Amino acid sequence: MSAGSAEAAAPDPLDRTLAALADPARRRVVELLRERPRRAGELASALAVSPSVMSRHLKVLRDCEVVEETSPDFDARVRIYALRSGATAGLRRWLDAVEQDWAAQLTALKAHVEGGP
Repeated sequence: MSAGSAEAAAPDPLDRTLAALADPARRRVVELLRERPRRAGELASALAVSPSVMSRHLKVLRDCEVVEETSPDFDARVRIYALRSGATAGLRRWLDAVEQDWAAQLTALKAHVEGGP
């Protein structure tokens, strides 16, 4: 596969974000992280999943840049997860554009129905 076709096949950031958030467990992780940053173990316990399952969910969320991982200075083995600032900006822009188009279409439909025979 050539480099150009590999780039063309790369998933769009919006598609990656939507795919990541399509999973209910990952949406729950985002909800929990809205409250405060948490350790992976806390998230696994809250969702009643194994650490390895949580690790896979967190990798997906990191890869689409919804969450970020840090380690406290006192223990590099501990991983703290938090929501990334501005992570949903692309999603928000897309939703705003869809909403504007939807509203315009509904307005046009209303005008057609009210003005039609």
